[in-house]
Amino acid sequence: MLVQVENLIKRFGDFTAVDGVSFGIKRGEIMGMLGPNGAGKTTTLQMILGLITPTAGEIRIFGKSMATHREEILDRMNFTSPYVAFPYRMTVQENLTVFARMYGVREPQRRIDEMLERFDIARLRDKPIARLSSGENTRVGLAKAMLNDPDLLLLDEPTAYLDPDIAYQVKEALLEARSDRGMTILYTSHNMSEVERLCDRIVFLNHGRVIAIGSPIEITQAILNEEREAPALEEVFLRVAREARE
Repeated sequence: MLVQVENLIKRFGDFTAVDGVSFGIKRGEIMGMLGPNGAGKTTTLQMILGLITPTAGEIRIFGKSMATHREEILDRMNFTSPYVAFPYRMTVQENLTVFARMYGVREPQRRIDEMLERFDIARLRDKPIARLSSGENTRVGLAKAMLNDPDLLLLDEPTAYLDPDIAYQVKEALLEARSDRGMTILYTSHNMSEVERLCDRIVFLNHGRVIAIGSPIEITQAILNEEREAPALEEVFLRVAREARE
């Protein structure tokens, strides 16, 4: 496994945000992390990124512990979320130039140009971030996330605020990165239909716990078999899955 999460727990005072989460991601796999708001998706992602420290459990990436090899691991990763803001007075070009230098990107301008074209935002190059729409800002974040051609890409709600045609382009770019580069992707969402179309497997969270892990077909079959096979825990999964479809 490229990523191995074992019995991950995160408590904030008396509140347990993540409660014993375990899953693995294979090299070259697109893993979807699905669940409603408050399910623990973003907290889990932040622990994988090393932004917050787990209360208990272990995270291993590229065969190494995040606790002891954080900097080395992060060199080969990247991340974006539409909820993370860029310095708003700087232009798109200026922001991407700073990040390219931080990541040590070779031929940074060439790579920036490629990403601006890939996400159809070249026309925004000299526009300050403050003047971008939410969807445009989301695409700048995606361009930033792929600047260093990461081995592991973490995406938190990456198609939020995007029109359907742009969201489709983003998904095509992710599939292309996986097929051409073998890039491994962890993709969080609350939209089950989107995750079904894109991901090889899904880990489903609710109230900080793993409710189910499987391929989209396996997850769909579980929903179809609800009346015949659903024990108490599965009923929670199936109810939340239906809500995510709506």
